[in-house]
Amino acid sequence: MPHPRKQFGQHWLKSEKALSRIVAAAELKQAGLATEPGDRVLEIGPGTGILTRQLLTASDAVVAVEIDRDLCENLAKKFGKNERFLLLQGDFLSLDLAQLLQPLPAFQNPNKVVANIPYNITGPIIEKLLGSIANPNPNPFDLIVLLVQKEVALRLCAKAGSKHMGALSVKVQYLADCEFICDVPAQAFHPPPKVDSAVVRLRPRPIAQPAKDPRFLDNLLKRGFASKRKMLRNNLQDLIERDRLTEIMQELDIPDNFRAEQLSIPQWVALSDFLVEIKSPSLTATP
Repeated sequence: MPHPRKQFGQHWLKSEKALSRIVAAAELKQAGLATEPGDRVLEIGPGTGILTRQLLTASDAVVAVEIDRDLCENLAKKFGKNERFLLLQGDFLSLDLAQLLQPLPAFQNPNKVVANIPYNITGPIIEKLLGSIANPNPNPFDLIVLLVQKEVALRLCAKAGSKHMGALSVKVQYLADCEFICDVPAQAFHPPPKVDSAVVRLRPRPIAQPAKDPRFLDNLLKRGFASKRKMLRNNLQDLIERDRLTEIMQELDIPDNFRAEQLSIPQWVALSDFLVEIKSPSLTATP
């Protein structure tokens, strides 16, 4: 087994139970006798290929993106003869996947993502997959299954009122339905990370309640969650006078003593839309 490199945040998953849960969560299918095509999977950071092998068995094609050159050599030896496997060496965050796959019809437009991603770049990876509130991915994936740090998984799936609710929760749930699949203990990896992990499933969907000004909503979330201990009206007092904000919150049936994590996604959108309608330059300006 290759030696994990700390610089790439490498921890090899070795638990067959966890692997089975990941693959099951992806709801993969292969093309059968019917005309409906099977799934084309994007795997980010295939590592030793333990998950890759199962993905190839369950889907029509796998596009694997690996940054580690030595691991790429091992993966090429294991799967290079499989015509349904494509290996791309490079940093996923900087690759133009659509352009690279354009001349390869069998691998174009992967519709699902299944990956054990590096924990130190989880946020940027999720944003590249989903897009942002202001710029959603115009070609969303059908399904995204990720193995992430448990703390991040709890934030991704948090509901209003949870201590785990944060700006990331709102930004992701604005674009996708999020589901906590299972815990994965540190002992399931080699070497064991210092934190526990979890599997999450994201289902991108049309935006349920689009904000009138998505960029302003993004800005509002940054300010609202700037200090989670403070009440929302205090965090936003540099945007709008506190008493006026209290009046607006009452109009929207939001208690004036609420903290940011107590608002639901529809409440955030409603608050953002109301503030935008005031049309104050100080409100709509980007910090």
